[in-house]
Amino acid sequence: MKLQFIVAPISKAIIYRGSTTKIIPMKALSEKQINEKLKEFEGWDYHEGALHTIFEFEDFKEAFSAMTRIAFEAEKLQHHPEWSNVYNSLEIYLSTHDADGVTEKDFELAKIIDNLIG
Repeated sequence: MKLQFIVAPISKAIIYRGSTTKIIPMKALSEKQINEKLKEFEGWDYHEGALHTIFEFEDFKEAFSAMTRIAFEAEKLQHHPEWSNVYNSLEIYLSTHDADGVTEKDFELAKIIDNLIG
């Protein structure tokens, strides 16, 4: 029997198995787990309880374009970054507020962001 995972709002994973549906709350990762997973991500760190990075672009238009691409992907995940943009700089913080910390969902979005910008 194949399980199907779908990310749902409010930091919950919904698992469908046949006609049975089970909702599992996402759990915050420990600082040790976060730092171990961060080894796979260049330019990201753990700062103020969130995954954190800063990107610099050629100009404002390029920064805004990256934000737009990220926004579409974040919306698909129902997981939205905290970010700020000043001219060509984009600063991003990722955490899961409902879990009060960093979850797998944050790492998933970080990977997507890296693939979009990388």
